[in-house]
Amino acid sequence: MAQYDYDLFVIGAGSGGVRAARLTALGGKKVAVAEEYRVGGTCVVRGCVPKKFMVMASEVSHALEIAEGYGWSFDNAKFDWPTFLQAKDVEIARLSGIYAANLAKAGVDLVHGRAILKDAHTVEIVGKGQTITAEKILIATGGRPWKPEGLTGIEHAITSEEAFHLPELPKRVLIAGGGYIAVEFAGIFAGLGVETTLIYRGPNILRGFDDDVRAHLAGEIEKRGIKVILGCQHSSIEKTETGLVNHLENGMTIETDVVMFATGRVPHVKGLGLETAGVGLNDEGAVKVDQHSRTTADNIWAIGDVTDRMNLTPVAIREAVAFHETVYRNNPQSFDYEAVATAVFSQPPVGTVGLTEAEARHACPGEVDVYVTRFRPMKYAFTGSDERVLMKLVVDAESQRVVGVHIVGPESPEMIQLAAIAVKAGLTKAQWDATCAVHPTMAEELVTLKEKQTPASMSAG
Repeated sequence: MAQYDYDLFVIGAGSGGVRAARLTALGGKKVAVAEEYRVGGTCVVRGCVPKKFMVMASEVSHALEIAEGYGWSFDNAKFDWPTFLQAKDVEIARLSGIYAANLAKAGVDLVHGRAILKDAHTVEIVGKGQTITAEKILIATGGRPWKPEGLTGIEHAITSEEAFHLPELPKRVLIAGGGYIAVEFAGIFAGLGVETTLIYRGPNILRGFDDDVRAHLAGEIEKRGIKVILGCQHSSIEKTETGLVNHLENGMTIETDVVMFATGRVPHVKGLGLETAGVGLNDEGAVKVDQHSRTTADNIWAIGDVTDRMNLTPVAIREAVAFHETVYRNNPQSFDYEAVATAVFSQPPVGTVGLTEAEARHACPGEVDVYVTRFRPMKYAFTGSDERVLMKLVVDAESQRVVGVHIVGPESPEMIQLAAIAVKAGLTKAQWDATCAVHPTMAEELVTLKEKQTPASMSAG
């Protein structure tokens, strides 16, 4: 039997890679993980965690507006960007340190540097003249922001990764994109007092989400002062003495201080040496894997965003657990991607789990029952705000199972986590109805919806 330096070598110390490395090392195997940037990966260092801090910082301005309706006054309230950046960076460093410490406690060797595959059992640490062999290799390199490199002036634009480190808060920003990253950053900048424009080439934001959610959120974010321009994209970006001039394909020109592209992310596969190791890609450019995360190379696996299956941090962690159980515990497992709850930390936020109405009408054998409510939250009663909440249940009419829940409004991410338990368990609408409401809450609407939406009202939107 061939002898290797390690039983398992992990490329990428994000959430998935770290979990797989720790579990395997704690199981008695010799494990190393390579990371070219900072331990923690996209989520902890330059993704969902710092972005959530930015969301929470930006929500304060809206909270102050609400507070004034309740009799509070904040005459000298102001936001200081450098102070926030410093606090955010300190916390991210702390969290990254915890990840590194947990690896060390588990006995995992941490290799600082970029690892590339030289063959099916060998990696090279770039620039260090170091080669390492391993019986098995796990690729967990995540994804990277995508920009249209052929666009004139694209070198003047930033992505979400640079947005976390802007030296100063801009007065004007234009965000290109209509996905969750775009709408989240639009809410962040607008909440911090930045004049914010969102442009998207499609007919509406949040492609892939329920149509009612998309339409409702588009209207609500405009109430927060975000200018939304749909059905167009850049033709060029021009740098001038006063800022960046965005030339749009519809003939509009918009001058801003910062242009941010949030036009999607792609698997981080470039320059990894995948071909030399026999690791194939699928048609979308992601690492091709089977249900057990095995690549086309017998001893190489891949998990997380680099496989482009369901790009969520908790999913990558569950894929890591399934990998460990399959490979090292003789307990073949695969993650169940059905009814995974997700949230968009827009302002207002979105929580969703299960099927959209359109997906349900395609997937369910018979009719689909739809229950929808729109209302003004109680917390806005004293403010004069016309912001409204959307709640929607999608029900398989034949089985009466609730197959989709969609919420737009305050605390929707918190509500959807619990709703996901019911959807995952396959509970029926009658079982939801039998659950006593908690009053007064927004969530009580989820168990008090009685009136099915009629075809006429559905077509009316």
